[in-house]
Amino acid sequence: MTRATTVRAVLAAAVLLVSVLITLTMSPRLGLDLQGGTRMVLQAKDSETAKADRESTERTLEVLRQRIDSLGVAEPTLTRSGEDRIIVELPDVQDPRKAAEVIGRTAQLSFHAVQGPGSGKDDRADAGPTLPDEQGRALELGPARLSGAGVKDATAVFDAQQGAGWTVSLDFHKEAGRDWTRLTGEAACHPVQDDRRRVAIVLDDQIISSPQVAPSVGCEAGLPSGSTQITGSFGADEARELALLIKGGALPLPVEIVEQRTVGPTLGAAAIDASARAALIGAAATALFITVVYRLFGALAAVALAAYGLISYAALVALGVTLTLPGLAGFVLAIGMAVDANVLVFERAREEHAQHPGRSLRSSLTAGFRGAWSAVADSNVTTLIAAGLLFFLGSGPVKGFGVTLAIGVLASMFSALVIARALTETAAGSRFVSDYRGVNGIAFPGRVRTWLARREPRLMRSPRRWLLISAALVAVAVLGIVVRGVNLGVEFTGGRLVEYSTSRPVDVERARTALAGAGFGDAEVTTAGAGDLSVRTGGLDNEGEQALRAALAKEGGTTTKVRDELIGPSLGDELRRNALIALGIAVLVQLAYLAVRFRWTFALASVGALVHDVIILTGAFAWLGRTVDGIFLAALLTVIGYSVNDSVVVFDRVRELWAKARRVPLATIADRAVVQTVPRTVNTGMGALFILVALAVLGGDSLADFALALLIGICVGTYSSVLTAVPAALVLERSSKAPPPARKRSPGRRSGTKAARRDPLDNGARV
Repeated sequence: MTRATTVRAVLAAAVLLVSVLITLTMSPRLGLDLQGGTRMVLQAKDSETAKADRESTERTLEVLRQRIDSLGVAEPTLTRSGEDRIIVELPDVQDPRKAAEVIGRTAQLSFHAVQGPGSGKDDRADAGPTLPDEQGRALELGPARLSGAGVKDATAVFDAQQGAGWTVSLDFHKEAGRDWTRLTGEAACHPVQDDRRRVAIVLDDQIISSPQVAPSVGCEAGLPSGSTQITGSFGADEARELALLIKGGALPLPVEIVEQRTVGPTLGAAAIDASARAALIGAAATALFITVVYRLFGALAAVALAAYGLISYAALVALGVTLTLPGLAGFVLAIGMAVDANVLVFERAREEHAQHPGRSLRSSLTAGFRGAWSAVADSNVTTLIAAGLLFFLGSGPVKGFGVTLAIGVLASMFSALVIARALTETAAGSRFVSDYRGVNGIAFPGRVRTWLARREPRLMRSPRRWLLISAALVAVAVLGIVVRGVNLGVEFTGGRLVEYSTSRPVDVERARTALAGAGFGDAEVTTAGAGDLSVRTGGLDNEGEQALRAALAKEGGTTTKVRDELIGPSLGDELRRNALIALGIAVLVQLAYLAVRFRWTFALASVGALVHDVIILTGAFAWLGRTVDGIFLAALLTVIGYSVNDSVVVFDRVRELWAKARRVPLATIADRAVVQTVPRTVNTGMGALFILVALAVLGGDSLADFALALLIGICVGTYSSVLTAVPAALVLERSSKAPPPARKRSPGRRSGTKAARRDPLDNGARV
């Protein structure tokens, strides 16, 4: 074992040990779509006295935190998003009506002197509003003397010693406390039982309390801040509610609920179970496939694949990443994509061993790792670009998918270039493995490669023919988009989508009739799998949703809400705009990266194939009538990364072969590159397809569209990387005047030196 192999083995063992410790001692943080609960996105609005900026939104968030804490929700999460949005996550809250009611109270809390019984006349310039008190008697109020911002704390207290029952204790900030003392001191100058001895506390144009100043308080003396108590015939709940309203009643800014998602706990648990089964079956099929293709080295790569799963899971847990349903699917998908680097290395090692039969197995393997490094790096960078765009331009659960995909890419590179390399190099040093060609999987070419090399197909003899076929496929896709239309999800159009499970089967027509009779004639009703009903409608508040559920219950018996999504129209427009921006930026960034790493003709051809894949995938969903939503966007950007990944591998080989044979026609070079890279493309695609088929079949309705989009995208991307990108590059090169790429210098050779540095695995002997 060489020193480098020893270092890799020690590093791999250390990382695996840490990963095991993290896995055993820490639990993953599940998103609401997996554990069940309600997620709200609140939009802060400008008020007459404050602008919705970062500072005022932070103050609003703190007030909302106090309100939500009073609901008794376990581990609620409130975070600011951007300058003026607040994300509220409430685990295990299935009925968001009470939460929305508490959050939605946006009026300013104020304290007023009572001028007397309401007369209905406001002749004085300083007259305040006339409002009914708790008993319904009209009171004429003076102008506001304090706002709720001056309240430091308000708590419900049970006074058992004096028999006062439940009271509310008030504590004010310093300056507000002096105003409170003056206000109560002025009220104390009036006779006992006089309305003018009362102080009114107003919220949302309603008097929520109008206590009278105690007889023991002298005129102009007033009540000190810390010892003020509101007494009355309060029950425990009433006292706590009043304390909550006083303490949290003053929102610095009004807020509007622009997004609301509710997921039942059973749906999340089913998604976790389905994804776990898909991961196990898909990973087992992938491991079996690479073991059959690459024998012992494939089995060692399968061990590295298991290590990859452990490392990426530990990284997700250690970083505190919230694991969402798309993120879980991304974690499963990355298992299949993790095979890519191993396949690249093994195929390159096979080529090296075939070209240099006298070279040792370890030397061929080392050359395979060295030769595949450029393609591995470029292909993973393009996937990381797609993951970054998902995180920065996606919303909600889609961000989790971007994070999971990025972690998966980094973990897969570590498992392939460190763990798998340490295992395979150690095995390659064994005499038994080196001597028996049928064991190691590297010392003989694969069947696909042998068949292609024998037939020598001239695929690029007429590149325009392939471009015409691709153009025809794009035309069919565009026709589907025009004729059938794109079925945009509620996430992009705004509205409400609710999924129900009923105890008795209800067909769609009966459900539509029942909803139309209840006043929901515009509701779209469809089946949602397993007998569930999906209802989509426009403006529908929480009270309307209760009425809609009651109408369904008359037909289907006990009706349980499985999933609920509410998207405001303004947010839907914004998400739709961001989706288009994300696609545009994805194309431009990939073009810029490829132009730097390759020739402009290769870059433009790769991006053309990318756009080809996007249009065909969107057209396929249009023809199938499938929903295009945020999950579809995640799949689309993943397909973009995968498509460019495949194109990079082919063009990397074209560049290498062209540099070695600069006088050979480029079409011939392209044919050779395609023949040499097709085995890698097929084997990598098979690894991903095993996972995706398992997700599509076992992942349930929640992941069906996601898996279908990726299945179509990977098949189309595999086709376009060879039969669209390469022909397009050949056509573009006809108008390019740039010379062929220069041949890379041998490792260790520098201009002006007399000899190249010898490969450390080469003993220097020559015959």
